[in-house]
Amino acid sequence: MARFVLVHGAFGGAWCWEPVAERLRSAGHRAEAFDLPGAGSDPTPAGEVTLARYAQRTCEILAAGPPALLCGQSMGGMVITQAAADCPSRVAALVYVSAFVPWEGMSLIDLTREPEAAGDQVQANMSVSGDPPVARLDADGALAAIYNRADPARAREAAARLGPQPVRPFTEPFTVGERAAEFAALPRAYVSCLQDNAIRLPMQRRMYTLAGCSPVIEIDTDHSPWLSATDELVGALLRIAAELC
Repeated sequence: MARFVLVHGAFGGAWCWEPVAERLRSAGHRAEAFDLPGAGSDPTPAGEVTLARYAQRTCEILAAGPPALLCGQSMGGMVITQAAADCPSRVAALVYVSAFVPWEGMSLIDLTREPEAAGDQVQANMSVSGDPPVARLDADGALAAIYNRADPARAREAAARLGPQPVRPFTEPFTVGERAAEFAALPRAYVSCLQDNAIRLPMQRRMYTLAGCSPVIEIDTDHSPWLSATDELVGALLRIAAELC
């Protein structure tokens, strides 16, 4: 039995992982999803939301059980990378699901400005306002950017659940810290989504190649395979668990 800790992306919440978590549990594994600070039902004010807070919460969840396959989708890739650097002994392997994979000193915004990331439809469709700044992605933007291969009715339901996203974590760089050797030794896998309008395929390839991810499993779907290709994503996660655990 493997333990999966599932980290959602920007605008989302633990609810995004519900279909996947249910199937992983049915397959005999332990699967846990949670709201990052300021997301879903978590009450953390936007002004207090940072990448460090995201990583701290993730390490707290990890500490409640044995070392886990730490899975992050989209922005969740930034979170799991920082958390793994902070508490590597609690991580069995890192699994990136169409996610950002930063190298040291890079923020999410930095990654979106790389040449391979051109055409990112999240940046093209989100709006930012307020102090502290908060980003929002409306239903039409979500359908174009992250649900472009999902069933339209289900995509509309998911889009209606998207919430505001504090911008500050987008701007903060990943730092390795004092446990660099332990962090570097962690196995890494990547689930690449071939029709992703949020993290374009050339950028996915650059990141998973630099990070040394193996295996890399491709799914012919959009940025949100938990919705558009649930069974294929679960199959990929089960394969990764069998290979890395």
